[in-house]
Amino acid sequence: MSKTVSLCMIVKNEEQVLNRCLDSVKDLVDEIIIVDTGSTDNTLKIARNYTEKIYFFEWIDDFSAARNESLKYATSDYILVLDADEYLEVKGDLQKELKTNYDYYLLKIRNEISLGRNFTFTAIRLFKNDISLKYENRLHEHLNILNGARDYTMGESEFSINHDGYTDDKMLEKDKQKRNLPLMELEVEENPTAYNLYNMGKTYFGMQKYDRAVDFFKRAYPLSRDRLFLPELLTKLAYALAENNNKEDSLSILTDAVVLFPKETEMRFILGMIYHKFQYYREAESCFIKCIELGDQGSLVTEGSGGYMAHMRLSELYAEIGQIDNSFREVGMVLELKKNFTPAIQQYLNLMARLNKSLEETEKGVHQYYTIKSVDDLQRLLDIMYGSRSPLLHYYLTTYNIQVQPNVLGTSKIYAKNYMEADLIWGEIVNIENENAQDLLLLSFLMKNTKYLTVIKKLLNLSNKEQRTLERLINVDNDRYVLTSSLEELLVEVCRQMIVLQEFEHFQILVEKLIKTTSNFQPKICKVLSDYGFDELAIDMLIETMKQKPNSIEVLCLLGDLCLRNNYLEDAQLLYSKLLNLGSEYSYYERNRRYFEKVNDFVGLETLEREISQRFPFADVLKINKPNIQEGVKG
Repeated sequence: MSKTVSLCMIVKNEEQVLNRCLDSVKDLVDEIIIVDTGSTDNTLKIARNYTEKIYFFEWIDDFSAARNESLKYATSDYILVLDADEYLEVKGDLQKELKTNYDYYLLKIRNEISLGRNFTFTAIRLFKNDISLKYENRLHEHLNILNGARDYTMGESEFSINHDGYTDDKMLEKDKQKRNLPLMELEVEENPTAYNLYNMGKTYFGMQKYDRAVDFFKRAYPLSRDRLFLPELLTKLAYALAENNNKEDSLSILTDAVVLFPKETEMRFILGMIYHKFQYYREAESCFIKCIELGDQGSLVTEGSGGYMAHMRLSELYAEIGQIDNSFREVGMVLELKKNFTPAIQQYLNLMARLNKSLEETEKGVHQYYTIKSVDDLQRLLDIMYGSRSPLLHYYLTTYNIQVQPNVLGTSKIYAKNYMEADLIWGEIVNIENENAQDLLLLSFLMKNTKYLTVIKKLLNLSNKEQRTLERLINVDNDRYVLTSSLEELLVEVCRQMIVLQEFEHFQILVEKLIKTTSNFQPKICKVLSDYGFDELAIDMLIETMKQKPNSIEVLCLLGDLCLRNNYLEDAQLLYSKLLNLGSEYSYYERNRRYFEKVNDFVGLETLEREISQRFPFADVLKINKPNIQEGVKG
């Protein structure tokens, strides 16, 4: 005999999504029950196309009360609960599943987030009617499974639910965090359970108030030892601690936790991010590689953490430490696994510039990895190219005959090296936005023209003295300049852009002026040169800088890395050894480890490894054998 099913929903102002939700389920349920909590749009009109069982409930700041109101009208054997911004994905035979006669069923909920990604968790959305199951909690309402009238039986459904309420635009539209906070505060005050404390922490976590999040996660932990959300609690606690720069506690918690929960890919992915943040590059690399081995699995599955996103993190890590070939390989893997992934396309464009690839080679790669099927696809690609100031922007605008705003067109002309045309366009723009100040500064140096400096001064809030310094840098061949830190940052970016445009004569003229100003500027220019493969020039400049600043950590690190990369191994050893004499940061030890590995000095490597293990207990997660999460949580 078939089981009957009632769909129970609570709604308010859901006209944009309600049709999709009800269409996905109307042929699977026997009745549709909708409780409205105060809609002022066309929600009720839409609902009446599907059901007459529409009821009204005065909102009392309590989601469980509204949910329970909907349940009381259900007359079927089972109840299915959906939100309006969800829709059911049919993958099997519902009646066949219900023949198993479990009290409740777990359904996978796939939540869309930004950039085409999603995360998945399971929740009880299908359960028997008339077995005393009710919702509790004003917010993050859940069924009273743990304190119900009996021991309930559980099944897992093949059906899944898609939810798009976590995309950036939806979160902004619903202002969820502001709505959630007062309700959660009241719930925690009245009922400080593990689940409520955990969700209070999540609320503050979502608001990026990490101090408060840590407080609530720590209060929740002792009450959560046997709860399904424990892996996510520990992961978010460690992340929040890392955001507060508490390296020891964050690593202590997660290095233990991944041993206790070895199949939680997202947990290991976050551990990799924390390692990366604190420059534990070897350990971060190991974590992301392990994520790829595991694939997307665990109690909370974020799409790509065991696949393309792990490759993306590896690409970013390798780029940061100067392993550009490895970085390029990894971003290629990302785009093989997830075409049109915008952060990877941007990374690809940046790497092609650093590898000094031609416009034709770059366009060929974009064509391979990015498919344009719609106007939206083209717009996203143009946005990426504009954001990264790619020379390809002008090519695509011309190829597709796209009409764009003058500032975008003017910017495209600069990076296509059509400086005269760019100058004419910018000269006619009345209201110039802050986002184009750097573009105009670059154009000013390339054209040797100071007419935009007044606008640049206003946009960047520069002082009169800073404006005069820029005028002299553009016009005067030999002079002494005093650079503020803000000017240094702007001029380093101008130099980087000149390299991308291969305007080496302009670059040389500007750098020769700037290196006379302050020795602080020289390492920054050398880093740019290193990033784009001009290693020998960077080495020569850094050697001169060392004469003035022999104990500069920045100079020693950069020069040592360049020497190691270019096989000046004795020089690299001297520079790295000096780092250890000046300090005991983990990154200094890691550099020495890379040196010993490159020269196959296994005796030196073994000695160094012993010292690392003594000084840095979290340096190698594979060496941790005795989990002790509690100590980190209490700390």
